[in-house]
Amino acid sequence: MPDRSMLGPVLNSAIARLREGGVIAYPTEAVWGLGCDPDNAAALQTLIDLKQRDPAKGLILIAGDIHQLDPWLKGLDAVDRQRLAASWPGHVTWLVPDNGRSQPLLRGEHASVALRVSDHPLVAELCAAFGGPVVSTSANHAQQPPALDSATVHAYFGSAVQVVEGALGGYARPSTIRDLRSGEILRS
Repeated sequence: MPDRSMLGPVLNSAIARLREGGVIAYPTEAVWGLGCDPDNAAALQTLIDLKQRDPAKGLILIAGDIHQLDPWLKGLDAVDRQRLAASWPGHVTWLVPDNGRSQPLLRGEHASVALRVSDHPLVAELCAAFGGPVVSTSANHAQQPPALDSATVHAYFGSAVQVVEGALGGYARPSTIRDLRSGEILRS
């Protein structure tokens, strides 16, 4: 992680970029991620276009605290909320039934939205500074390997994204993806 004295200005700049509808890149638990404001349809489209990603796939929302996801968790019963809380913060992304809160590009062709509360300190600080979750999808073009360092992010995207320097979180693989309703593991 960058020196703490430098993190404030870097985060402030990244937050300004998010609020302007821009796309940022930042380290997550296992790979570099691309992020944007999940409530900005134009930013979501820009991110999908940069990634050359099929919009039907949907995107992940990443938060630093479960309460940042409350608007997307509204309507869940106590058992489902406890199941989520037991695994967060952590390296598990849950597919949660969409309650109508999600932008269409966020959920893609699915009736659910993918949510994770990260245990990565930089992600938590980023989300806290932004005031809520941000989109998180691997920093790569479709069919290319995810970026594992900022140099690769720059090679893939140049100045189209603002890079928030930092270290990966130490996991060897991207998060497990599970369906909240069925418990099925879709990616381990």
